[in-house]
Amino acid sequence: MSTPQIQWFPGHMAKTRRLIHENLHLCDGAVEIIDARVTHSGRNPEIDKLLVDKPRILLLNKADLADADTTVHRVLELRRDGIAVLTADCSSGRGLNAFAPLARKVCTETVARNESKGMVGRALRFMVVGIPNCGKSSFINRMAGRAKAEAADRPGVTKRTNWFTIGNGLELLDTPGVLWPKFDDPVVGMRLAFIGSVKDEILDVEELVCAFLHVMRQRYPERIQERYHVDLTADVDENSSADYELLQSIALSRGFLLRGNNVDTRRAAHTLMDEYRAGKLGRITLD
Repeated sequence: MSTPQIQWFPGHMAKTRRLIHENLHLCDGAVEIIDARVTHSGRNPEIDKLLVDKPRILLLNKADLADADTTVHRVLELRRDGIAVLTADCSSGRGLNAFAPLARKVCTETVARNESKGMVGRALRFMVVGIPNCGKSSFINRMAGRAKAEAADRPGVTKRTNWFTIGNGLELLDTPGVLWPKFDDPVVGMRLAFIGSVKDEILDVEELVCAFLHVMRQRYPERIQERYHVDLTADVDENSSADYELLQSIALSRGFLLRGNNVDTRRAAHTLMDEYRAGKLGRITLD
């Protein structure tokens, strides 16, 4: 099976890089939101260059959708590297109680410096960064206690920077999601498309879902079999049409038919992708 070649870097993302660079001096630290299902593919390599030596927290969001054992191992790896990391589900707020204490911990030197200058109690300011659809606005809304930042399950909702006071002596600067100009590894682009960080409108959804089914057959075959009641005994190799045939079987299983009893594979593809992103296929880690 060939990997879909996916690239998406609209003009507003170049503007976002400039906004991050221009506003960084206003911030004491940064919160990088990462989808826990793609802890490698979901990190924009340019963010490291932009944030330089700013204190940083890696917040692994949507941990409820990721394989729990894999997440535990990844957190241990990051902490061994001296990185401050937190797992959470920003939609429900689970895990976010630990954010404020961790924010103060990573900014210990800043707090001490402020107090030495007589600025006791000065709010710590954190920039919130990440790729599209990783949950930045959901994080801010949960921390603020009400819907302040527009949030939606699609990339590209936040278009500008905004400051939010969230209490506990903390302020957050929301920034639009930003990718990088070119995915050198096509597998990275594919995984980001799976989780909805690349706009669906630019994708061939059936090709994307066939690629997703190929991954699922290799790593979580029982999830597809249990959810859609289909046979997964066919061999899969790089030149196999088994993934498209499996998509056809899923369409038949769901009763997705067009006129003339032709299977509606496009509807099946959209349904499968929606159900994966909603967690209906179970906890799945792609990296």
